[in-house]
Amino acid sequence: MDIQCNNKELFILKKIAKAAQELNVECYLIGGFVRDKIIDRPTKDADIVCLGDGIALAHKVAERFKPKPHVAFFKNFGTAQIKIPGFFSNIMEVPLFHDHEEEPVLIDIETDELAFEIEFVGARKESYNRNSRKPIVEPGTLEDDQNRRDFTINALAISLNKENFGKLIDPFNGLKDIEHGIIQTPLQPAETFSDDPLRMMRAIRFAAQLEFTIETNTFIAIQQNAERISIVSQERVTDELNKIMLCKKPSIGFDLLGKSGLLQLIFPQMMLLHGAEYVDGKGHKDNFYHTLQVLDNIAEKTNDLWLRWSALLHDIAKPATKKFEEGHGWTFHGHEVVGARMVPKIFTKLKLPLNEKMRFVQKLVGLHLRPISLTKENITDSAVRRLLFEAGEDIDALMMLCEADITSKNKFKVKRYMQNFEIVRQRIKEVEEKDHLRNWQPPITGELIMQKFGIPPGRNVGLIKDAIREAILDGIIANDFDAAYSFMLQKAGELDLQPIE
Repeated sequence: MDIQCNNKELFILKKIAKAAQELNVECYLIGGFVRDKIIDRPTKDADIVCLGDGIALAHKVAERFKPKPHVAFFKNFGTAQIKIPGFFSNIMEVPLFHDHEEEPVLIDIETDELAFEIEFVGARKESYNRNSRKPIVEPGTLEDDQNRRDFTINALAISLNKENFGKLIDPFNGLKDIEHGIIQTPLQPAETFSDDPLRMMRAIRFAAQLEFTIETNTFIAIQQNAERISIVSQERVTDELNKIMLCKKPSIGFDLLGKSGLLQLIFPQMMLLHGAEYVDGKGHKDNFYHTLQVLDNIAEKTNDLWLRWSALLHDIAKPATKKFEEGHGWTFHGHEVVGARMVPKIFTKLKLPLNEKMRFVQKLVGLHLRPISLTKENITDSAVRRLLFEAGEDIDALMMLCEADITSKNKFKVKRYMQNFEIVRQRIKEVEEKDHLRNWQPPITGELIMQKFGIPPGRNVGLIKDAIREAILDGIIANDFDAAYSFMLQKAGELDLQPIE
């Protein structure tokens, strides 16, 4: 075989080949699986194209496993998918030296998270209406199917047919483009991107994921067709954004999005960060590239998508709060507060989840200056308590973001900042061990206050609760029920409230 498959992969490909032979149809392994095998990148799925009925082939392949895996098929699109469970574990036993065709291969149907996904489709050719990404599809040849592929590196095919099993079919020199790290389209790029504008996002995503270069004419075509992204659903655009966000070095993708003109259309708030302004010889840093450096710094430490979104949005309100102050220079006062307010609107526009993930990002954007401010003063227990109270279980993520926010090229500055952050971390540890303030709730509830003083919900309940909380955070009283109860009685007396005996 022209690509190196492991024993399980080869075994399954032979199963597919024999099923196709029984149906008397040609079939080929095509696309991302072939590309990733060549560059030694992990693969979790495979695409099979056949010159015939892809759904029928999927059913025939599924019969070769026991229990028979479910075949998910979409008749209107002529596609089908099966999952081979246990593939990435030792559960699926593979007979390496013989293949008993009369006996279906035993698999463990309960290990879906370890499944290998195989998608089947009949070879087809496509034509497009200018106002829609939905193609007009008709049956085609293998050549037609390769012509419709987005990039040369994804148009590679491997024959699974008896007469030339394992032969690489590469009509567009995709193998050469892989060797040189080039992304370009099989056909004219302007036509490719106009037909399906999502391919512009995919080109940039592959450039970021694989750290390849987009061929010059291909990139020019993206710039010229950027406006066409408007016909793509927000969900599809955001899916590509998230994939770029999860790259090893996401700045590659966002820089290309900016230079292509796409970012201005899909995320204009981000482009507002771009550039530096000067007054009286005083300028500020380019917050766009600063943000991308922070994002890369976070990406080196974690694969957490939402922590990466926090990095991308941490300075998003700097353009809105930018001001030049005579004798001082550029300021961005309150950008963390304004930025936190912007997060729900941005998540809504991008159709990102409006649940605890959004609230996590909003919290980190709102708090990202707090640990930095603690490094500039003598750290009091009260200041640390307040940070712990507001950050809760997300304090470690917040500290990670703050450290990633250090992008100075001055090594001595970076070293000093990191030493200061280490002091803050140590103080957080000491106060946390003493006061246990992560996800802390004051020991006196509103219900207890109303019950004790016979009052309805209202201003006085809030005043007492706030006073107890502030007293504990300021270290005036201990963080326990008895101290808080005594303080409640004292505060209620100041409000002329008497306890009900």
